[in-house]
Amino acid sequence: MERLLDVSELEAPEPLLLAIDALQDLAGGEYLRFCHRMKPCHLYRYLEENGFCAETRQGKRCECEVLIWREDDEAAATQARAAASLLSPWPQEEG
Repeated sequence: MERLLDVSELEAPEPLLLAIDALQDLAGGEYLRFCHRMKPCHLYRYLEENGFCAETRQGKRCECEVLIWREDDEAAATQARAAASLLSPWPQEEG
């Protein structure tokens, strides 16, 4: 089941803090659709250190959509990846 968190109108550090709160409450089978106006670079370290996986895509609801699930939750992973497949990939960064 999807949970939506749209922080596209908020200023730092609110998006990161709200994402962390929402992720702590994810139940089995749930994933978070995190909508932001930019790629949330500071969020990825938290995800990696706390056992989450993510797919970042160009959004339809907002500029950037990150679909996040617990790495050991196959049901959520399947749903999140299916949702991600409906969106365009995030552009590769040059460098």
